[in-house]
Amino acid sequence: MPIDSLPPLDAIERATGPDPAWTVIWLHGLGDSGHGFAPIVPALVHGRDWPAVRFVFPHAPVRPVTINNGQAMRAWYDISDLDFDPTRRGDEDGVEVSIAQVEALIAREEARGIPASRIVLAGFSQGGAITLATGLRRETPLAGLLALSTYVSSPQSAEARLGAGATRQPVFMAHGQYDPVIAYRYGEASAALLKRLGFAVAWCTYPIQHSVCDPEVRDIGDWLGTVFAAG
Repeated sequence: MPIDSLPPLDAIERATGPDPAWTVIWLHGLGDSGHGFAPIVPALVHGRDWPAVRFVFPHAPVRPVTINNGQAMRAWYDISDLDFDPTRRGDEDGVEVSIAQVEALIAREEARGIPASRIVLAGFSQGGAITLATGLRRETPLAGLLALSTYVSSPQSAEARLGAGATRQPVFMAHGQYDPVIAYRYGEASAALLKRLGFAVAWCTYPIQHSVCDPEVRDIGDWLGTVFAAG
C-alpha cells in the first residue's frame, strides 16, 4: 500500500483540561497498545501547574513479527533477529511506514489548532525508536522528543537523514541500567550520537530493566514542565 494512502491510526486520548494548548503523542512498545501508557497521565500531571494538555496514545498496526514466530501483534516494525542489535539494518520499510503514520497524527493535531511547536512526540522501546526516527527528519521542529528504553535505528545514516529543524528539538532519553531487551549500551550510544549531531539531550538512567519507574516518571514530568514553560 502506498504510504500516502495509509489508514489513520486509532488512538486513545486523555485531555487534562478544556481546550488543550499542547499535545503529547506517545507511542507504545512492541506487543503493547495505546492503553499501555494511558494510565501514566495522572502521575505526570499531579501537583503540576501545567496548561491543558491532550495526550494521544495511538495503537500500532497489527503485523507479523519474526521474533514472535511470525505471530501477528501490534508493532511499529518487524524485528527478525533474536540477537538484537540496532546498529544492523532492520525493517527499514516498516520504520518508513510508521514515520508516515506518526506524521499524519502530527498533521491532525496541527489541523486541530496545535502547532508543531506545541507538540511533543514520545515513545517507549519500539515506539521510542520511531519517535527518534521521526524527529531526526523534521524540517519544522516539534516542541520536544521523549524517548525511553530505546535507540536510534540505522545510526550509520542518521546524519544523512537529519532535517533542517531537527536539532532545535530538545530530547529526553532514559534507560534502565539492567535492560535485558535493549541493552543499556545502545541507549547510551544513541544519546551520544544525538549530542554529536547537535541535539540538546537530557540523559537519565535508572537501576531497572526494560520498564519505567516512579523516579523516571517524575523526571519526565519535570522535563515536560520545562518544555511547556519554554513554549
